[in-house]
Amino acid sequence: MTEGEDIAEIRRAVQALCAEFPGEYWRAKDRERAYPGEFVDALTKAGFLAALIPEEFGGSGLKLDAAAVIMEEIQSSGCNGASAHAQMYIMNTLLRYGSAEQKAQYLPGIADGSLRLQAFGVSEPTSGTDTLSLRTVAVRAGDHYVINGQKIWTSRAEHSDLMLLLARTTPREQAASKTEGLSIFLVDMRAALGNGLTIKPIRTMMNHSTTEVFFDDLRIPASALIGEEGKGFRYILSGMNAERILIAAECVGDAKWFIEKATAYAKDRSVFARPIGQNQGVQFPIARCYAQMRAAELMVHHAAQTYDQGGNPGAEANMAKLLASEASWAAADMCVQTFGGFGFAEEYDVERKFREARLYTVAPISTNLILSYLAEHVLGLPRSY
Repeated sequence: MTEGEDIAEIRRAVQALCAEFPGEYWRAKDRERAYPGEFVDALTKAGFLAALIPEEFGGSGLKLDAAAVIMEEIQSSGCNGASAHAQMYIMNTLLRYGSAEQKAQYLPGIADGSLRLQAFGVSEPTSGTDTLSLRTVAVRAGDHYVINGQKIWTSRAEHSDLMLLLARTTPREQAASKTEGLSIFLVDMRAALGNGLTIKPIRTMMNHSTTEVFFDDLRIPASALIGEEGKGFRYILSGMNAERILIAAECVGDAKWFIEKATAYAKDRSVFARPIGQNQGVQFPIARCYAQMRAAELMVHHAAQTYDQGGNPGAEANMAKLLASEASWAAADMCVQTFGGFGFAEEYDVERKFREARLYTVAPISTNLILSYLAEHVLGLPRSY
């Protein structure tokens, strides 16, 4: 895969920014379970999180393939893009389906960082990935909607000004089809918090800033509706493809970090008067992970280019996510094994990145559901669920 000078320059710029946030910074945030606000602010100021916003709204107007490079480099530098990546892709639904007034009102602020759109309220405790069974409801009441329900795994809700929310506006039994009756809203969390919106943090094995969100008679203006009422499920599908491709790029970056870390250690660490990297039992796992990473990297860029060309990248986005998350996790496991006991020591950053990498075979879509999608929609096998 050859890249132009513009992409190479993006890589260099991201690397330079990330060099200002070394392992010590991330270890401190991890110990305190603190949000890396300084890092997010730096990415915002540099314009990286506005990569996909058109220039007319203050963004860079880049293609998804270039945005994927940004996220990959963040991870391969040892940083954690999960603290900020949603700012890059959640706005896609607003950009594609919002009114001219909504885009003019919100996109410039999202581009310059004065508005954070980091929260996406979709998953619920009782439905998980079965999005069509969600129970959060939005009922029209004059010039408002009244929202009741609960969301879970709504990451960065405590650090976001706006939330993209998927709620049911037509009872499922009354909807014209199973994919109808869900609507998308852009909720101003600054006004909602304490007025029907409650946020409860969830402590997880990695520092992911995720939460539960509760809606109790939350009133939002009818103008918060994005697009046509009842069409929200269709609206979020294209955004989900972009999300999977960008997170797959992050996984490729993580795999590169683990491989580079393990390779350097295997060259330097000597046991029995020889570098451990001289042993094939150490070499082969590293080399295999490198091959896995390169294959996943090619799939990620193919998926991004398919998206950029206006095609339907459903299969490609899912395969990219599958291959990259598995390559990342294999590299994480290999890196710990290469380091041995030192892989568990905080100061090397391996154990932190190991915990962070484990997430992506589960979220935002699990490996088994990707396999089900490929079986049904690509191979033509009977639907399994």
